[in-house]
Amino acid sequence: MDETVQKPRRSAAAKGPTRTNDPERTMADILAVATREFADKGLAGARIDDIADAMRTSKRMIYYYFGSKEGLYIRVLEEAYRKMRQIEAGLHLDDLPPEDALRRLVGFTVDYQLAHPDFIRLVASENIQRGAYLAQSEAIQALNVPAIDGLRRVYERGLAAGIFRSGIDPVDLHMSISALSVFNVANRHTFSIIFKRDLETPAALIARRDSIIEMIVRFVRK
Repeated sequence: MDETVQKPRRSAAAKGPTRTNDPERTMADILAVATREFADKGLAGARIDDIADAMRTSKRMIYYYFGSKEGLYIRVLEEAYRKMRQIEAGLHLDDLPPEDALRRLVGFTVDYQLAHPDFIRLVASENIQRGAYLAQSEAIQALNVPAIDGLRRVYERGLAAGIFRSGIDPVDLHMSISALSVFNVANRHTFSIIFKRDLETPAALIARRDSIIEMIVRFVRK
């Protein structure tokens, strides 16, 4: 009788992470880790070594896919904007009455910024750079064209229906929506301390969301 002891095979989960020949998945994983690194430390403070360590890969692999630290940073920015605009495109604003469409868009923007503070940190970091790297990306500029076009259609439908006032620039309106939504996240810690309010309770978040929506709608309404 064969008395050789057969060692039990470990399951795939027990073996830990394995490297697969899937470039798209690898790039997506690198971008996810790099997003946190750049959001936390900015372009100057982020280190490719730390991203490689977190990925259990080599710097050479990262440079192979993205060319340089700056190239990776630009791709992180592009992916951040792409994700937001992709979800925004699925709101089906054209299927709603103008005011309802505007309310849905503003509510989405507030919710998205609240759920993605890394995006706000990335944008703040890029503003410190005076938009130098964003300016190098044709993709980001192209991604934002549909967002303005969608808001313009909502506004023009409201004008035609006689419920929105005239003379509003869609880009300016987009800026106002973004400003309120971003400030709601970027300054909540300082406001909480200064005014001794807990701005992160469910009730506070809902109240602030409703207030932002109402401010924008009243500004646009005739």
